[in-house]
Amino acid sequence: MNDPQGLTIKGGLQSLGFDAVESVRAGKYLELRLEGADRASAEAQVTEMCRKLLANPVIEDFRFELDDAPA
Repeated sequence: MNDPQGLTIKGGLQSLGFDAVESVRAGKYLELRLEGADRASAEAQVTEMCRKLLANPVIEDFRFELDDAPA
């Protein structure tokens, strides 16, 4: 998949002398907080959110990590 932002970053790094950089993928990071969800429910909800809105499955993959909220 063509990643114009990644290509621009790669070119910038190489122009600064970082010739070992073979590729760069630019992405996005989101942080969500869910209220009252158990771990299995939270995982199912976040997966569905990604499939329906947060990621474009035609050109993007997604992954996520679940952390327990501090008490």
